[in-house]
Amino acid sequence: MFKQNEGKLDRIIRLIIGVVSLYLGLFVLSGAIKIIVLIIGTAMLITGSIGFCGLYTLLGINTCPVDLKTVVKSKNK
Repeated sequence: MFKQNEGKLDRIIRLIIGVVSLYLGLFVLSGAIKIIVLIIGTAMLITGSIGFCGLYTLLGINTCPVDLKTVVKSKNK
């Protein structure tokens, strides 16, 4: 589907932020800030789960480790 652009640590951090944000949004906060935190939490959980961040693509960021097989193949061409 999408090429992963998040490394393992990045994904773990996103999942933790997502869970904490959803907890805060559901049980602690109220009003407009609740909605904002719930949206952020949901986005963090989704991007952390699938390993792809559209914003990273727009900014040219990639925290995935380099795949050595791909590097070797591209050098041999």
